Amino acid sequence: MLDLKLIRENPDFVRERLNTRNGSYDIEPLLQLDEQRRSLEQARSQLQTRSNEIGKLVGQKLKSGTKADDPEVQTLKDEGNQIKVTLGALEPQEKDLKAQIESLLLALPNLPGETTPIGKNETENIEVRRWGDEYKPQRADILPHWEVAEKLGILNTERATKVAQARFVALLGAGAALERALISFMLDRQTAAGYLEVLPPLLVNTQSLTATGQLPKFAEESFQCKDDDLWLIPTAEVPVTNLYRDEILTADELPIRHCAYTPCFRREAGSYGRDTRGLIRLHQFNKVELVKIVHPDTSEQEHQTLTQNAEAILQALKLPYRVIELCTGDLGPGAAKCYDLEVWLPSAATYREISSCSNFGDFQARRGNIRFKEPGKKGTDFVHTLNGSGLAVGRTMAAVLENYQQPDGTVSIPDVLQPFLGRSVL
Repeated sequence: MLDLKLIRENPDFVRERLNTRNGSYDIEPLLQLDEQRRSLEQARSQLQTRSNEIGKLVGQKLKSGTKADDPEVQTLKDEGNQIKVTLGALEPQEKDLKAQIESLLLALPNLPGETTPIGKNETENIEVRRWGDEYKPQRADILPHWEVAEKLGILNTERATKVAQARFVALLGAGAALERALISFMLDRQTAAGYLEVLPPLLVNTQSLTATGQLPKFAEESFQCKDDDLWLIPTAEVPVTNLYRDEILTADELPIRHCAYTPCFRREAGSYGRDTRGLIRLHQFNKVELVKIVHPDTSEQEHQTLTQNAEAILQALKLPYRVIELCTGDLGPGAAKCYDLEVWLPSAATYREISSCSNFGDFQARRGNIRFKEPGKKGTDFVHTLNGSGLAVGRTMAAVLENYQQPDGTVSIPDVLQPFLGRSVL
């Protein structure tokens, strides 16, 4: 959520930053409602002050011996009663204006950071670096990951569809073991890098999804249990960040660094016809997520480190990848700055996203009311939140199945995974 004071005092700056995004955002209705609310608040304050004065005057007169039915006292009482009626009428108006303002604020995306490159769409994203070109297979006959997985008998889509619907898979035997090995390997690496592991709830309430920005914008992409006001999580970012919702932390508690393995659930609305086979775009998938809650002064450096922590997994697996800095037109609604990691899939001779590492600034913290207090300083400030996949497990498996595919149809297991899997080949 954007700072209403910032919008009010620097509307041209806010317009300029929002207009760098791929969309149309009008803050004029918000400014008008804010002006109405402030005028109403001022009127209410003046009336309350007058009401207090009347109460004091009546008390003084009664104390001095004036009778309660004295015309002057009665006039004051009548004025006081009328003020109470007016205040009673103003209260719901003010409440309604606040609700309208909050609704408009929730619909606005974050302001792109000052160092985020300006661009219209993904074609103007910037490639920051590549890694692992020497590990790219030099064969032209690499099968898509779903084909080699089906040949090896470790993945079954038809039976999973029978059990659920399209965009679900069942992993069997060594396939299930490989998924588990990847999860354990990622968690071990990230905890060694300083992240505290969390096993959070997989169902969250509406307030949690609103705090991290999935609601109201992405309601259609989420699975909801309407009878209980609970939603299946689209990513561990939601429950882990919300562990600290409505809390005031001390500066000494920062930074907080968590990693979490969870299944994730997304409708993939709007992706009809895309990636209908394999492990790239599923309604249910596993992911190891990295979440940071940090002091604003260290936010940028923590973002770089988080991205490097995600890259370290790909490097350990010797999977070629590149880092893309998203331009303003391709930036997610909540992010101020974002790096995408894209892993090499040789069957398609292309890179595919495997992690998005985002810095949200204080955007989520404002929505979730997560603050911190520094010693000797009055008041509190909002923390900064960051997150990124470390990594998406299914997409990592897809990359392993393709990049480690052998001419005889088997798949070698990366060295670092062999202790977890107990075998060197599929």
